[in-house]
Amino acid sequence: TRTTHQTTMSTMNVHIAGARARVTAPKASRKAMITRATVDKTPSSATRAGAAVSTATTAIATLASAHAAHANEVAEVAAGAGFAIGGAVVLAGAGAALVLTDPSKRRETMMSETGGDEAASVRNYFDTTGFERWNKIYGETEDVNKVQLDIRNGHQQTVDKVLNWLKNDDLNGVTVCDAGCGTGSLAIPLALKGASVSASDISSAMVGEAERRFNDQVAAGAKAPAQAPKFDAMGLEECTGQYDMVTCIDVMIHYPKDRVDGMISHLASLSSKKLIISFAPKTVSYLILKRIGELFPGPSKATRAYLHDEGDVEAALAAAGFRVKRRQMTATSFYFSRLLECERV
Repeated sequence: TRTTHQTTMSTMNVHIAGARARVTAPKASRKAMITRATVDKTPSSATRAGAAVSTATTAIATLASAHAAHANEVAEVAAGAGFAIGGAVVLAGAGAALVLTDPSKRRETMMSETGGDEAASVRNYFDTTGFERWNKIYGETEDVNKVQLDIRNGHQQTVDKVLNWLKNDDLNGVTVCDAGCGTGSLAIPLALKGASVSASDISSAMVGEAERRFNDQVAAGAKAPAQAPKFDAMGLEECTGQYDMVTCIDVMIHYPKDRVDGMISHLASLSSKKLIISFAPKTVSYLILKRIGELFPGPSKATRAYLHDEGDVEAALAAAGFRVKRRQMTATSFYFSRLLECERV
């Protein structure tokens, strides 16, 4: 429900597990909000700002009410994910203040280990603590909390939408490059439907798990395809060859715009017909939620999360010779992803 909040509001009440905590915005924040309210009086802007604050407040209350036993896990929400909140009590300022706050010190520390190499940072994370976390989230174990289960369901919804788009296609012999395959959530079902799949991931741990899961499913009775899928540890930009279809699901959240533009161009160069990608869309509400997470980092390090403007993504696709044929949005409590099916012009 979209509701309008006064942007000059200096306090908000957040109910946490039956207790009530009064959160007061600093003077500087109140002044900034009052100034913005004076400059920008258009109803549409006020409505958008109010809705964004309302969305953030709802998310805060939801996260904070999670069971205390999972407080640390709640602290790492990444949807493909990529924002986090944690602790028994959550302190939140106004939405505008959250968007303007830049946790650059923590980001610089995260990148210092790899000399500023974004891809190396992603690889390191998903080969270590990230693998343990996401292997559990993308698995079938019941040892997950409500937040992790929500992310698992959101990601699976995105995968199911791709498979639904392809349900009437004969995939036997269709060549597919699944870049950033993770644990094989999309690569494996495509292979079992007869596609000739080349699956890759920057993390050797993730792609190794994908291969293991495929072999386990075949051993359990799934019909093996005429050509077994190939699983390789390599970065997205290292993929080569020509394919009927290229897929890249829940990967671009880990990279900034300039890097994503190049990724889209490279992925497009590999596809002769179809390109299916997903990304976390940049909206006011999602920017606020993401910023909240950055202000409350979890117990283990995560990669940086980047939201992307849909217009920018479409411009990069057009420059690469592709146009959007279909699009869908997946949005759960802690997972959001825009899915695009594109065809060569």
